[in-house]
Parts: sequence; structure tokens; C-alpha cells
Amino acid sequence: MWYFQFTIHSIHQTPFLKMKSIFIICTTAVLLFLTSCNQNSNSENSDAAIDTAANNNLSALLDRYWEENARLFPLQATANGDNRYNDQLPNDQTVAFRDTLRNYYQTYLDDIKKIDRSKLNGKNKITYDIFVYEMNSQIDGLRLNAWMMPFNQFWGLPLMLGQLGSGSSIQPFKTVKDYDNWLSRLKDFTPWTDSAIGNFRIGIDSGVVLPRTLVVKMIPQMESLIVNDPVKSLFYTPVINMPKDFSDSDKERITTAYKNTIMSEVVPSFKKLHSFLKNEYLPKARSTSGISSIPGGKETYNYFVKLWTTTNETPEQIYQTGLAEVDRITALMDSVKNTVGFKGSLDEFFHYLKTDKKFTPYTTPQQVLDAFEAIHKKMEPYLKTMYKHVPKTPFEIRQTEAFRAASASAEYNPGSPDGSRPGIFYVPILDATKFNTTSGMESLFLHEAIPGHHYQISLQQEDTSLPKFRRFNWYGAYGEGYALYCESLGKELGLYTDPYQYMGALGDEMHRAVRLVVDVAIHTKNMTREEAIQYMMSKEQISEEGATAEIERYMAIPGQALSYKVGQLKIRELRSKYEKELGNKFVLADFHDELLKDGGMPLQILESKMDEWAASLK
Repeated sequence: MWYFQFTIHSIHQTPFLKMKSIFIICTTAVLLFLTSCNQNSNSENSDAAIDTAANNNLSALLDRYWEENARLFPLQATANGDNRYNDQLPNDQTVAFRDTLRNYYQTYLDDIKKIDRSKLNGKNKITYDIFVYEMNSQIDGLRLNAWMMPFNQFWGLPLMLGQLGSGSSIQPFKTVKDYDNWLSRLKDFTPWTDSAIGNFRIGIDSGVVLPRTLVVKMIPQMESLIVNDPVKSLFYTPVINMPKDFSDSDKERITTAYKNTIMSEVVPSFKKLHSFLKNEYLPKARSTSGISSIPGGKETYNYFVKLWTTTNETPEQIYQTGLAEVDRITALMDSVKNTVGFKGSLDEFFHYLKTDKKFTPYTTPQQVLDAFEAIHKKMEPYLKTMYKHVPKTPFEIRQTEAFRAASASAEYNPGSPDGSRPGIFYVPILDATKFNTTSGMESLFLHEAIPGHHYQISLQQEDTSLPKFRRFNWYGAYGEGYALYCESLGKELGLYTDPYQYMGALGDEMHRAVRLVVDVAIHTKNMTREEAIQYMMSKEQISEEGATAEIERYMAIPGQALSYKVGQLKIRELRSKYEKELGNKFVLADFHDELLKDGGMPLQILESKMDEWAASLK
């Protein structure tokens, strides 16, 4: 999972005709072609003159938008490799900030509507459509009361701050200025903390509060970042790893400054959050699991469903799709069970996969990381036949940091566009001896790493022909949908030769199908946390601990889990449709390149774009 943000050639075959007929047809075709070229040339010259102003106006508008976006969202700018605002951390918890955003999005929506879409070139028409969609979506989101729940156990600034401060994430720590920038940014966490607590209190008074079971997980997260000795703080790590070429005076100054900031700003802020959550918020947290139980909950969930799926599908339609997918994948799992000769029920097979010691062969985290690298090497020769365009961004596999590993899923963090920071596939390994090989290691790598998130996000960021607004955007249904689609490519990439790995892949797909069922049921059908956990465990190979973390994630970020399966089904639907329509003109590598070449976009816009591509090949 990732949570933050290409030329087609075809061969037209001439039908077999008698030579005389061929001559007549070809001669006529040449005359028509030359006439058409002359007409098209005149038309294109005329269109170019008409279109230049509109296209230039769009480009200028997007440039202004992106510059303002970097100032409003400096953390996003840092993630995008724009280091101009690395010292800033805006207080996005204030009414003034939300009012600023509302005016920001509305102004740009009004401005772009002044541009005549019909006068834009093909690529800019897509840009226009995406931008209008994005502005409307952001404006709609600001009408919700989600700001009364500033963060949760799964994501939010307090957790992200730990990643940034560890020195192993997007915040650079290479120069003295980098170190000073982080100190400045870190000091702004104190006012953010005060405002966040204020918003939590407004939520208490309004009945807009988080589920109690989530707050219970947040409390130890805050406590883990409280220290009595600054040297023991996660935020001291950059000092320990300070570049050796810094002068002695800089080293001494930075060391002192970091110790002081940790004890005067960071620790007091986390103490304040810990105390508030434990003593004031927890007693007021709700016992229900779904967001429908808070004021405006139904409308909030409908918004998140549309936000994450980028479709007009209703929660009930998605729920029914989930049930159908669960049944289909269950049949495939049963087939694998029979293939390996296991005698017993599917539930017993799950238990066997979870408990037999031959499926937990590792003793150290490095062995787990090496196993993922071996998967990478195995599939490399096949990638060349399925992708003509691959990213230049470096790629690494790392173990998830200990402070967040307990509540983290495997994930991908994008590299920087200039290649100075690699794309990183993070693997949480709490205990290597319990890391199960049948958990879907091959499918996980295909999804989170290659050719999933690393290919899609890196190619998008590297494409300088796209406006920055599109180079760094993110649509879950597209990005996660594509990554889940990549899991289905395992056999074509030389993987899934081991039936247990294929079972793991089916388990991963089942996991996404189950999500459609439980996410909708939790938030619209009053399914409890406990019922959802049991349903998940009955349908897939997952421990109670794992199922609990997953269900609590869906409680924390409603609708996000729907994006994977909805997107995958749409991409697979498009591939099947074009394979049938185009016959021998369909080339899988071309389909993949076209799918990725314009970056992320809402599924409705993607389908229109891909239909035009397919039509051009007929």
C-alpha cells in the first residue's frame, strides 16, 4: 500500500485481394491520403493557432496552482523532492487553514472553467478533466466534520513525524542546512498538538469521536516517543548518523540543539497527546465500529467511497461484488488444497498453512529481506516482455522501523524524481521466526514493489511532460488497483510455480475481496469489529492479530480498502475487453505502457483514455 499522491505502434494488415483490385484500391487510397494530408495540415495549423492560448493558459494556471500547493503542503513538497519548504510545518488544524483551502480550491476551479476545454490538445483535455475532478472532490471533503478526528492509530502527523525524524524517510539529513531545517519544522509540532487536542475536544462535544478500540492503540504509540534522555529518542537518530564531514563546531551546535528541542518541544508534545488521549479522550470514545454512528456519518462514508474508488458505485453494489468475489476465490483456494493433496476442510488447510513449521524457515530479518530480493531476481527476465518502459528510480527493500512495525503493513515509499532517494519497499518483521512464507510473499512483492507501486509511481514522477499536479498525484483506485492487478501477473512473470505461493496470492486477492464486504458492512450495516474479525478469519489465512490490525485500519480510514479490488476489477475488465476486440493487434506490453504512461487518474477518466487508445489500433 502506498498512501500519501507511454507510444503505441500497430500493424494494419491488408486483406488478401486480387492484384488488379489491390492496385485500384491502393491508388485511390493514396489520392485520398494526399488530399487528406493537405486538408489536415491546413486544419492542424489553424487549430494550433486557436489552441495555443488555451493550452498556455492551462499550463500557467497549473504552474500557479502547484507553487501555491507546495507552500500550503510543505510535507508533500518534501515528499515530491521540492526542498524549499523543508523547515515548515503548517498548523492544518485551524479554522483559518481550512478556510484558506476552501478558497484555494474554489478559486482554481473557477479559473479553470474559464478555459475552453474543446480548444485543448488531447493530453491537456485529460489534465483538465482530472483537475476539475480533483477540485470538486477537495471542496466536497472540506464540508465534512472529519477534522474533529485529527489522527488515529494508522496514520496522522504524530506517526509521520516519527518517520521523518528517524532520518530514514523523506526528510533529508545530508547538509547542515538539512539539520537546521528539521529543527525549525519540529518546533512547529507544539502548536499543531495544541490545535489537534482542541479539535478532538470539539469532536467530543459534537459526538464525532474515534472508536475506543482505536484510541487504546494510539496511547502506547504516543508513550513510545516519550523519553527522559534525549539520546534515547528516535528523533536523536540523525545526530548519531551525522555526516563525518561536518565541522566540529557544527556537530557540537547541532547536537546541543537537537537535545534541547527533543526535551523542550518533542517530548512535552507527545506527553500532552498521551495524557489527553488516556485521561480525557478515551472515556468519551465511542463503542461502535462504523462511521455511520457519528453525526453525518452516512454522508461521510458515501464521500469516502467515491473518493477512494473514483466511481459512482454505491456501497451496496460494492458489497455485492465483494460477496461474489469471495465465492469465486474460495473455489480456487479449494482447488489448490486438492492439488497439494491436503485431506481436510479449507479451514483446516488454513490452519496447516499458519502452523506447520516448514512454512516459517527464517531466523533473522535479513533472511526475510533476502527472500524478497530472490523473488525480484527470479522475475526480472520476464519483465522485459511485459513492459517496454521501466523506471530509472533506484529501488531498495528495507525492514520497517521498530517504533511503528507493530501497527504497520508492508508498504512502498516513493523515491524522489531526481533519483537521489530510492523507492523503498518496507517489510514489517516483528519476529523473523514467525514470518510465514505462505503469507503471499511473491504477490506482496508484485504489489508493493515491482512491477506494482515502484513502476507506477516512479514512471509517473519521472515523466516531465506531465504537469507537476499530475506527476505527484495519487488516486487509490488507480494506484492500488494497478498494484493488485500486478499480483495477477505472477504466472506470466515466472512466479507462482509453488502451489503454496499461488495459495498465498489467492489469499492476498481474497483479502481484498473480503475488504469489500467488511468495510461496507462495518460502516453501513452495523457489523461490529469482532464480527468483522471473525468473518475475515473464516475466509482467509490470517491470524487474529493480523485480522484485528486490518479491521481496525478500515475503522480508522473508511473506504480506503475498497480502492484495491474496485480498481483491479476495472483494469482486468479493460484488458479482457481489448484482448477480445483487438485480437492479434493486442500487445500486453503496449497495454501496460498505455495504462501507466499518463499517470494516476480517476477510473472514469482512465477508461475513456484507454478506449481511445484501443480504438486507434483497430
